[in-house]
Amino acid sequence: MAPEERIWDRGLQSERTRFAWVRMAVALATGGLGAAGLSLRHQLPLSAVIGFTLAALCGAVLLIRTRVRFRRVQAALHNGKPLDAGLDVLFAWLGTLSVVAGAWTFVLTVR
Repeated sequence: MAPEERIWDRGLQSERTRFAWVRMAVALATGGLGAAGLSLRHQLPLSAVIGFTLAALCGAVLLIRTRVRFRRVQAALHNGKPLDAGLDVLFAWLGTLSVVAGAWTFVLTVR
């Protein structure tokens, strides 16, 4: 078996991972945007609006970076190099944390 066949992914795992990143980015972007709009309409504190808006921005950045990340993953797989998704993971973490902060503010305000 050739070296490229040993590392090459015949099961489309990298494509499924790409779509998982896309789903997460779309959820952050649309959910954050919708929650920010609802927060504004219901006159919730500015911290909730900022949290949800930041989540939407993180989702948008991740969605824009999807193509670049996928190409880097494919190149790393073909060349046998380690994968590095540090910046994307940071945006995903920050977006998720922003949703939690906005939701926490919402819960404390509404009760």
